[in-house]
Amino acid sequence: MTVVLDSHVHFWDPRQLRYPWLVDVDRLNRPFTPDDFPARHDVIVVEAGRVPVDAPAEIEWIRREAQRHPWIRGIVAHADLEHPAAASRCGDDPFVVGVRRNVQDEAPGFLEGEDFRAGVRLLGETGLPFDACIRAHQLPELTALAEACPRTTIVLDHLGKPSPGGPGYRRWREDLRRLSRHANVRCKLSGLATETIPGTARSQVVDALKEALDAFGPGRCLYGSDWPVMTLATDHEAWLDAVHTALDGHPAEAVLRHNAEQTYLARAALGQAQRKDPE
Repeated sequence: MTVVLDSHVHFWDPRQLRYPWLVDVDRLNRPFTPDDFPARHDVIVVEAGRVPVDAPAEIEWIRREAQRHPWIRGIVAHADLEHPAAASRCGDDPFVVGVRRNVQDEAPGFLEGEDFRAGVRLLGETGLPFDACIRAHQLPELTALAEACPRTTIVLDHLGKPSPGGPGYRRWREDLRRLSRHANVRCKLSGLATETIPGTARSQVVDALKEALDAFGPGRCLYGSDWPVMTLATDHEAWLDAVHTALDGHPAEAVLRHNAEQTYLARAALGQAQRKDPE
């Protein structure tokens, strides 16, 4: 039985750090810590939208939690990639396994900025992937970014946030296919439940997951729960079951664990090996 490595989990504690977005989401505006996590999985923690100045404190908090909970394997930390020096600093911390600059609400053209692209390229030089949290209409910009930064692994969060069966779904499918032609891009099977119109059939959600699997192949898809944001629309067990259903006929172990290991943890493993055998 595969031991899952969940590539997309958030923890936050408004008593310690500031998260402006929680003010508008009453059901989530409380601490969600590793002690609350409902599964016995290894996880990659993804930055949780605290104010940018608190990003170093977020890393340190998660690092302390990982000392108590060794199933926390690392953090995808926030960095202002439009200031390229921020990307270089992230490469110095082995606990940081990736970088996310949430760009879903940025103005059109943000991903085309030269400073931003320079920061993404620097991530590739340090061996860190870039988590791209975007909305479906930004897929063409992300495709251009992938082409401009071929040495950087780009991980598409939440399939690009389509609404299965909703407006723009056909356009999303076409844009996702174009993005998938770039070998440096991976796709997280995550976050779809909260983008789905209430009442949408489960089969349509599974079909969207299958679209991503067909476009990227099981070798470039990663399982992610998006806990606890997912609790606005589903629960941990139901989402994992939906992914399992979509994976029918595909190598589940790759999607549920190995691809996340390769994407996020290979750099740390290589560093450990080099320290043991410097020759």
